[in-house]
Amino acid sequence: MARAWIFRDKRQLAELGDKCPWSVGWYDDGRQRRKIIGSKTAAERHARKVEGEIAAGVFVAENKRTWKEFRKEFDAKILGAMEPSTKSTTKTALKHFERIVEPGKMAALTTERIAQYAATRRLEKRSKHSKSTVAVATVNRELRTIRATVNVAHEWGWLSRKPRVRMLREPVKLATYIDPETFGKLYEACETAPLLPIVNASTAAWWKALLVMGYMTGWRISELLKLRRSDLDLERGTALTRAADNKGRRDSLTPLHAIVVEHLQQLPGFAKCVFAWPYDRRTLWVEFYRLQMAADVKPDGKPHYGFHDLRRAFATMNATNMTADALQLLMRHKSYSTTQKYLAMARQVSPAVAALYVPHLKPASTAAGS
Repeated sequence: MARAWIFRDKRQLAELGDKCPWSVGWYDDGRQRRKIIGSKTAAERHARKVEGEIAAGVFVAENKRTWKEFRKEFDAKILGAMEPSTKSTTKTALKHFERIVEPGKMAALTTERIAQYAATRRLEKRSKHSKSTVAVATVNRELRTIRATVNVAHEWGWLSRKPRVRMLREPVKLATYIDPETFGKLYEACETAPLLPIVNASTAAWWKALLVMGYMTGWRISELLKLRRSDLDLERGTALTRAADNKGRRDSLTPLHAIVVEHLQQLPGFAKCVFAWPYDRRTLWVEFYRLQMAADVKPDGKPHYGFHDLRRAFATMNATNMTADALQLLMRHKSYSTTQKYLAMARQVSPAVAALYVPHLKPASTAAGS
């Protein structure tokens, strides 16, 4: 049976003493190989792994494994099963990573090389004609993809050590959301905005129903567009978003407010989905922007609102009126940390200052005259 053994280098042991790392040795194609591991326990564990893989005939030395081979397996087993949007984001991030790092051997994927990728990517231009560099948030999004990919490589045994992926520090800004006053302006603009006609419903009724339901349920725009008529019960006032149609990957039955039901009743038709949109998906975002132009509304810090600002509004306006668990359930967040972000934002915009302790001060006019 093929054997792997652990040992310490004699020269290093003489210089470092007890701090000398442990290594694993084995034979590969008649040649002796070795790998520095670290602790004795980790070295013993790696030695057993090498012996098992050699015995099973599946062992491939890490210095022989290539990124190209890993990508082939990764694309077949992981990338192919992703949602279209996630797949596109992953392919883009790995494309930039491969362009900058040019990974060859898997063993070369180190913490240092990934950090170098982040530094290089951050200084690149957003586009050929842009003067600004790639946003830190964009680089961090790509780094999260790289980290997830590296984790898979480690789990599958392509990497014996998992390199650390450090996120870039990005400024923390208050997320935008559509406040009640802005929502009122958008709602009124549905009557006059130059929008595309909708099949089996008036343009105003379609947009009003979409905005009201998004604002009062917190559903993502993708979930709204995929809502089936068979999953909508206007008599009981419920709507079901299915696991296949939402990011949380679980069925969720949402109770609807009477106002939401009233607006949905104005959308008759025989289409499979309630909010049938017979045009290219991108056109919906263009029309939403035109609606904002007609309503004369604009958020601070960015050119226009997105549909996700309706979802943030739901969380912000209701976070202080329900428990964190209830909010996480309604928002279908996988991680509680995501819910906490909305809670923190709600606390910042809530009238909490009314409960602050006020020291005894002289009136401003009195202080000025003294």
